[in-house]
Amino acid sequence: MVGSALRQRAATAALLIPLTVAVVLWLPTPAFALCFAVVVLFGAWEWAALAGLAATRARTAYLIPIAAGMGLLWQTLGAGWSPWVLAGLSLWWWWVALTLPRIRVVEPLRGVTWRLLGSGSLVLLGPWLALVYLHGLGRNGPLLVLFLLVLIWIADSAAYFSGRRWGRVKLAPMLSPGKTWVGAYGALASALIWGLLLVWGLALSWDRALLALAVCVVSVAMSIVGDLYESLLKRRRGLKDSGRLLPGHGGMLDRIDSLTAAAPFFALGLTLLGIGS
Repeated sequence: MVGSALRQRAATAALLIPLTVAVVLWLPTPAFALCFAVVVLFGAWEWAALAGLAATRARTAYLIPIAAGMGLLWQTLGAGWSPWVLAGLSLWWWWVALTLPRIRVVEPLRGVTWRLLGSGSLVLLGPWLALVYLHGLGRNGPLLVLFLLVLIWIADSAAYFSGRRWGRVKLAPMLSPGKTWVGAYGALASALIWGLLLVWGLALSWDRALLALAVCVVSVAMSIVGDLYESLLKRRRGLKDSGRLLPGHGGMLDRIDSLTAAAPFFALGLTLLGIGS
Protein backbone atom coordinates (compact mmCIF):
# COMPACT_ATOMS: atom_id res chain seq x y z
CA MET A 1 0.00 0.00 0.00
CA VAL A 2 2.81 2.41 0.91
CA GLY A 3 4.72 1.47 -2.23
CA SER A 4 1.67 2.14 -4.38
CA ALA A 5 1.18 5.57 -2.79
CA LEU A 6 4.83 6.45 -3.38
CA ARG A 7 4.58 5.38 -7.01
CA GLN A 8 1.49 7.53 -7.46
CA ARG A 9 3.26 10.46 -5.84
CA ALA A 10 6.34 10.05 -8.02
CA ALA A 11 4.27 9.71 -11.20
CA THR A 12 2.31 12.86 -10.44
CA ALA A 13 5.49 14.79 -9.67
CA ALA A 14 7.13 13.52 -12.87
CA LEU A 15 4.25 15.06 -14.81
CA LEU A 16 3.81 18.28 -12.86
CA ILE A 17 7.43 19.39 -12.50
CA PRO A 18 8.35 19.62 -16.21
CA LEU A 19 4.92 21.07 -17.00
CA THR A 20 5.40 23.76 -14.35
CA VAL A 21 8.91 24.59 -15.56
CA ALA A 22 7.67 24.89 -19.14
CA VAL A 23 4.79 27.19 -18.14
CA VAL A 24 7.07 29.43 -16.08
CA LEU A 25 9.93 29.73 -18.58
CA TRP A 26 8.22 29.60 -21.97
CA LEU A 27 4.94 31.45 -21.59
CA PRO A 28 4.61 35.25 -21.68
CA THR A 29 3.37 36.81 -18.46
CA PRO A 30 -0.32 37.13 -19.50
CA ALA A 31 -0.46 33.42 -20.41
CA PHE A 32 1.42 32.49 -17.23
CA ALA A 33 -1.06 34.55 -15.20
CA LEU A 34 -3.97 32.70 -16.82
CA CYS A 35 -2.42 29.27 -16.17
CA PHE A 36 -1.73 30.08 -12.54
CA ALA A 37 -5.25 31.48 -12.23
CA VAL A 38 -6.55 27.98 -13.04
CA VAL A 39 -4.39 26.59 -10.22
CA VAL A 40 -5.77 29.21 -7.82
CA LEU A 41 -9.35 28.44 -8.80
CA PHE A 42 -8.82 24.74 -8.07
CA GLY A 43 -7.45 25.84 -4.71
CA ALA A 44 -10.48 28.08 -4.18
CA TRP A 45 -12.81 25.14 -4.82
CA GLU A 46 -11.06 23.19 -2.05
CA TRP A 47 -10.88 26.20 0.26
CA ALA A 48 -14.64 26.65 -0.02
CA ALA A 49 -15.03 23.14 1.40
CA LEU A 50 -12.62 23.91 4.26
CA ALA A 51 -14.77 26.97 5.02
CA GLY A 52 -17.86 24.79 5.18
CA LEU A 53 -19.49 25.20 1.78
CA ALA A 54 -20.69 21.72 0.91
CA ALA A 55 -23.06 22.31 -2.02
CA THR A 56 -21.55 22.33 -5.50
CA ARG A 57 -23.42 25.52 -6.42
CA ALA A 58 -22.11 27.36 -3.35
CA ARG A 59 -18.53 26.25 -3.96
CA THR A 60 -18.82 27.28 -7.61
CA ALA A 61 -20.15 30.68 -6.58
CA TYR A 62 -17.10 31.19 -4.37
CA LEU A 63 -14.91 31.00 -7.47
CA ILE A 64 -16.50 34.15 -8.86
CA PRO A 65 -15.06 36.69 -6.36
CA ILE A 66 -11.69 34.94 -6.47
CA ALA A 67 -11.60 35.19 -10.26
CA ALA A 68 -12.75 38.80 -10.06
CA GLY A 69 -10.00 39.52 -7.54
CA MET A 70 -7.36 38.19 -9.92
CA GLY A 71 -8.83 40.30 -12.70
CA LEU A 72 -8.68 43.41 -10.53
CA LEU A 73 -5.12 42.71 -9.44
CA TRP A 74 -4.10 42.22 -13.07
CA GLN A 75 -5.48 45.64 -13.91
CA THR A 76 -3.47 47.26 -11.11
CA LEU A 77 -0.16 45.49 -11.82
CA GLY A 78 1.08 48.35 -13.96
CA ALA A 79 -0.06 51.05 -11.53
CA GLY A 80 2.72 50.47 -9.00
CA TRP A 81 0.38 49.27 -6.25
CA SER A 82 1.56 45.66 -6.16
CA PRO A 83 4.36 46.17 -3.57
CA TRP A 84 1.85 47.81 -1.22
CA VAL A 85 -0.59 44.93 -1.62
CA LEU A 86 2.25 42.46 -1.03
CA ALA A 87 3.23 44.36 2.11
CA GLY A 88 -0.32 44.14 3.43
CA LEU A 89 -0.45 40.42 2.70
CA SER A 90 2.90 39.92 4.42
CA LEU A 91 1.63 41.68 7.54
CA TRP A 92 -1.43 39.45 7.57
CA TRP A 93 0.75 36.33 7.39
CA TRP A 94 2.88 37.68 10.25
CA TRP A 95 -0.31 37.90 12.27
CA VAL A 96 -1.09 34.26 11.39
CA ALA A 97 2.45 33.26 12.38
CA LEU A 98 2.02 34.89 15.78
CA THR A 99 -1.41 33.32 16.27
CA LEU A 100 -0.62 29.68 15.48
CA PRO A 101 1.74 29.02 18.46
CA ARG A 102 -1.02 30.12 20.86
CA ILE A 103 -3.40 27.38 19.73
CA ARG A 104 -3.73 24.73 22.42
CA VAL A 105 -6.98 23.03 21.34
CA VAL A 106 -8.14 22.40 17.79
CA GLU A 107 -11.87 22.94 17.91
CA PRO A 108 -13.87 21.11 15.20
CA LEU A 109 -15.81 23.33 12.83
CA ARG A 110 -19.41 22.77 11.80
CA GLY A 111 -21.31 24.63 9.13
CA VAL A 112 -20.09 27.63 7.16
CA THR A 113 -17.29 29.75 8.66
CA TRP A 114 -17.73 33.09 6.91
CA ARG A 115 -14.48 34.47 8.28
CA LEU A 116 -12.58 31.73 6.43
CA LEU A 117 -14.29 32.62 3.18
CA GLY A 118 -12.85 36.12 3.58
CA SER A 119 -9.36 35.02 4.60
CA GLY A 120 -9.36 32.62 1.65
CA SER A 121 -9.12 35.60 -0.68
CA LEU A 122 -5.88 36.63 1.04
CA VAL A 123 -4.48 33.11 1.01
CA LEU A 124 -5.30 32.49 -2.65
CA LEU A 125 -4.83 35.89 -4.29
CA GLY A 126 -1.52 36.57 -2.54
CA PRO A 127 0.59 33.93 -4.33
CA TRP A 128 -1.10 34.70 -7.64
CA LEU A 129 -0.18 38.38 -7.39
CA ALA A 130 3.34 37.63 -6.14
CA LEU A 131 4.20 35.16 -8.90
CA VAL A 132 2.65 37.18 -11.71
CA TYR A 133 4.38 40.30 -10.43
CA LEU A 134 7.74 38.50 -10.31
CA HIS A 135 7.20 36.95 -13.73
CA GLY A 136 6.75 40.37 -15.27
CA LEU A 137 10.05 41.76 -13.95
CA GLY A 138 11.92 41.77 -17.25
CA ARG A 139 14.03 38.91 -18.57
CA ASN A 140 14.94 37.72 -15.07
CA GLY A 141 11.28 37.51 -14.01
CA PRO A 142 10.55 33.90 -15.06
CA LEU A 143 13.85 32.76 -13.54
CA LEU A 144 12.94 34.42 -10.24
CA VAL A 145 9.59 32.61 -10.23
CA LEU A 146 11.32 29.30 -10.93
CA PHE A 147 13.88 30.04 -8.22
CA LEU A 148 11.09 30.59 -5.70
CA LEU A 149 9.27 27.40 -6.68
CA VAL A 150 12.45 25.33 -6.40
CA LEU A 151 13.25 27.05 -3.09
CA ILE A 152 9.95 25.79 -1.67
CA TRP A 153 10.36 22.31 -3.17
CA ILE A 154 13.87 21.94 -1.76
CA ALA A 155 12.82 23.25 1.66
CA ASP A 156 9.88 20.82 1.81
CA SER A 157 12.15 17.91 0.90
CA ALA A 158 14.86 18.98 3.36
CA ALA A 159 12.28 19.29 6.14
CA TYR A 160 10.87 15.85 5.38
CA PHE A 161 14.14 13.95 5.17
CA SER A 162 15.96 15.69 8.03
CA GLY A 163 12.90 15.44 10.26
CA ARG A 164 12.43 11.77 9.41
CA ARG A 165 16.08 10.99 10.11
CA TRP A 166 16.83 13.11 13.18
CA GLY A 167 13.59 14.74 14.27
CA ARG A 168 12.38 14.02 17.78
CA VAL A 169 10.77 17.19 19.15
CA LYS A 170 7.51 18.09 17.43
CA LEU A 171 7.20 21.56 15.94
CA ALA A 172 3.42 21.93 16.31
CA PRO A 173 1.89 18.61 17.45
CA MET A 174 -1.60 20.08 17.70
CA LEU A 175 -1.52 21.23 14.09
CA SER A 176 0.75 18.82 12.21
CA PRO A 177 2.12 15.86 14.21
CA GLY A 178 4.64 14.93 11.51
CA LYS A 179 6.61 18.18 11.60
CA THR A 180 9.65 18.53 13.86
CA TRP A 181 12.01 21.31 14.86
CA VAL A 182 14.89 19.50 13.17
CA GLY A 183 12.85 19.40 9.97
CA ALA A 184 12.29 23.16 10.22
CA TYR A 185 16.01 23.74 10.74
CA GLY A 186 16.74 21.56 7.72
CA ALA A 187 14.37 23.62 5.61
CA LEU A 188 15.99 26.90 6.72
CA ALA A 189 19.48 25.53 6.05
CA SER A 190 18.42 24.49 2.56
CA ALA A 191 17.16 28.05 1.97
CA LEU A 192 20.63 29.41 2.72
CA ILE A 193 22.30 26.93 0.39
CA TRP A 194 19.85 27.45 -2.48
CA GLY A 195 19.93 31.20 -1.87
CA LEU A 196 23.61 31.23 -2.77
CA LEU A 197 22.57 30.48 -6.35
CA LEU A 198 20.51 33.68 -6.39
CA VAL A 199 23.45 35.65 -5.00
CA TRP A 200 25.80 34.20 -7.59
CA GLY A 201 23.39 34.49 -10.51
CA LEU A 202 22.65 38.17 -9.86
CA ALA A 203 26.25 39.02 -8.88
CA LEU A 204 25.11 40.83 -5.75
CA SER A 205 27.39 42.87 -3.53
CA TRP A 206 28.08 41.32 -0.14
CA ASP A 207 25.62 43.51 1.75
CA ARG A 208 22.77 42.89 -0.71
CA ALA A 209 23.76 39.22 -0.81
CA LEU A 210 23.22 38.91 2.95
CA LEU A 211 19.83 40.58 2.64
CA ALA A 212 18.88 38.31 -0.27
CA LEU A 213 19.80 35.25 1.79
CA ALA A 214 17.68 36.62 4.63
CA VAL A 215 14.74 36.98 2.22
CA CYS A 216 15.15 33.32 1.23
CA VAL A 217 15.28 32.15 4.86
CA VAL A 218 12.28 34.24 5.93
CA SER A 219 10.31 33.07 2.89
CA VAL A 220 10.94 29.43 3.81
CA ALA A 221 10.01 30.14 7.44
CA MET A 222 6.73 31.59 6.21
CA SER A 223 6.22 28.59 3.93
CA ILE A 224 6.09 26.50 7.10
CA VAL A 225 3.47 28.88 8.49
CA GLY A 226 1.36 28.46 5.35
CA ASP A 227 1.62 24.69 5.63
CA LEU A 228 0.63 24.73 9.31
CA TYR A 229 -2.29 27.07 8.66
CA GLU A 230 -3.79 24.74 6.11
CA SER A 231 -3.12 21.77 8.41
CA LEU A 232 -5.09 23.56 11.14
CA LEU A 233 -8.08 24.05 8.85
CA LYS A 234 -8.01 20.43 7.70
CA ARG A 235 -7.87 19.15 11.27
CA ARG A 236 -10.81 21.34 12.20
CA ARG A 237 -12.80 19.70 9.40
CA GLY A 238 -11.47 16.21 10.13
CA LEU A 239 -9.74 15.94 6.76
CA LYS A 240 -6.37 14.44 5.85
CA ASP A 241 -6.12 16.18 2.46
CA SER A 242 -7.80 19.21 0.96
CA GLY A 243 -8.92 17.14 -2.03
CA ARG A 244 -8.07 14.27 -4.34
CA LEU A 245 -7.16 16.15 -7.49
CA LEU A 246 -3.49 15.07 -7.55
CA PRO A 247 -2.90 11.33 -7.02
CA GLY A 248 -0.45 10.75 -4.20
CA HIS A 249 -0.39 14.43 -3.27
CA GLY A 250 -3.95 15.20 -2.22
CA GLY A 251 -5.57 18.40 -3.39
CA MET A 252 -4.26 21.54 -5.06
CA LEU A 253 -4.09 23.35 -1.72
CA ASP A 254 -1.87 20.58 -0.39
CA ARG A 255 0.61 21.44 -3.15
CA ILE A 256 0.52 25.23 -2.87
CA ASP A 257 -0.03 25.72 0.88
CA SER A 258 3.65 26.52 1.48
CA LEU A 259 3.66 28.92 -1.46
CA THR A 260 0.62 30.87 -0.23
CA ALA A 261 2.58 32.47 2.61
CA ALA A 262 6.09 32.40 1.13
CA ALA A 263 5.40 34.06 -2.22
CA PRO A 264 4.27 37.51 -0.95
CA PHE A 265 7.32 37.73 1.34
CA PHE A 266 9.72 36.68 -1.39
CA ALA A 267 8.32 39.08 -3.98
CA LEU A 268 8.22 41.97 -1.51
CA GLY A 269 11.74 41.24 -0.28
CA LEU A 270 13.21 41.24 -3.78
CA THR A 271 11.35 44.44 -4.60
CA LEU A 272 12.76 46.21 -1.54
CA LEU A 273 16.24 45.05 -2.58
CA GLY A 274 15.69 46.31 -6.11
CA ILE A 275 16.30 42.84 -7.53
CA GLY A 276 14.66 42.07 -10.86
CA SER A 277 13.58 45.62 -11.58
